[in-house]
Amino acid sequence: QVQLVESGGGLVQAGGSLRLSCAASGRTFSSYTMGWFRQAPGKEREFVATIRWSGRWTIYADSLKGRLTISRDNAKNTVYLQIDSLRPEDTAVYYCASDRIAFGDPTSIQEYTYWGQGTRVTVSS
Repeated sequence: QVQLVESGGGLVQAGGSLRLSCAASGRTFSSYTMGWFRQAPGKEREFVATIRWSGRWTIYADSLKGRLTISRDNAKNTVYLQIDSLRPEDTAVYYCASDRIAFGDPTSIQEYTYWGQGTRVTVSS
C-alpha cells in the first residue's frame, strides 16, 4: 500500500513559479514510477509529467514541455514538480500518482493505482 500527500499549491500570479511536492509512504517508493496529473474545472484529468524509479527517465506533456521539471528524492520518498512561467490556464488541481509500471504507458491515468488527494494551483492573470 502506498499513500501519497501533495503540497505546494496555492495562488500565484502569471509568470511565477511553483514547486509541488508529493510525499509517499511505503518502503518500496524507490521502485515505483511516479506521475503528476492535473484536472482543471470542467475538464478531464490530464497527464503532466512522469518519472521512473531511477529518476533518469522522464516524460512531459507536450503542451507543457519547457516549463516543467520533475524530480525525485528516493531517500526522502518525495517527488517534485517545478512549474515555471505559470499561466492562468495552468489553474487546476494537481495530483500525484504512483505504481509499478513495467511495460504500460506511464502517461496513462489507467496505469496508476495510488493517488493523492491533490493540491490546488490557481494562477491569476
